[in-house]
Amino acid sequence: MNLDFSCVWQYWPFLYHGALTTLKMTGICLVLGFLLGVLLSLIKISNCKPLVWFGRFYTSIFRGTPLLVQLCIVHFGLPQLIGVTLTTTQSGILTFSLNSAAYISEIFRGGIMGVDKGQYEAAMSLGVSYRDMMKDIVLPQAVKHVLPSLVNEAIALLKESSILSYIGAVELLRAADQITVLTFRFFEPYLVIALIYYVMVMILSAVASRLERWVNRSDRVS
Repeated sequence: MNLDFSCVWQYWPFLYHGALTTLKMTGICLVLGFLLGVLLSLIKISNCKPLVWFGRFYTSIFRGTPLLVQLCIVHFGLPQLIGVTLTTTQSGILTFSLNSAAYISEIFRGGIMGVDKGQYEAAMSLGVSYRDMMKDIVLPQAVKHVLPSLVNEAIALLKESSILSYIGAVELLRAADQITVLTFRFFEPYLVIALIYYVMVMILSAVASRLERWVNRSDRVS
């Protein structure tokens, strides 16, 4: 077996910029998906039937179709309808945020439903408004309950960002593809980006584990 990693290291700027793009896309999409997912979860537990049906339909669409197909519809199909060409970054952020929101909404819906009903009754008996009750009582507890699931969604989003290479976005996988074209070496570039993905996932998992321990410790102290 003849391995030569020097052919990869001489093109390290490709990997560096690809990793930055991957992290940037993951962070932006996770924040947008989180905000939209929380809103969607509140829609699903509302008393307005049309909104509940919309929330369920939205979730079924994005959970029931492949992410790559969704990306192709947004990047190649949507410009045909609106007459505006989207950049790879814009298409990626839009697709991943909408997709992530569907999963996060289900995570949060389960977390909200898991909060003791006695807390709702106590808040209502004290005259707390529904908005304040959700903002100050229910949602903070739901976040603590669903934190591990949110971390799993972040990890999945980080790894799924590799499909952006399909539309030409220069993230890690695309960077490795460029190196293979220049060096005619395949095993080394793909092994290196696999290790980079692994390291990023491990760091994210360690940070999340530390955050979870801090949350649990604060609960015991209070």
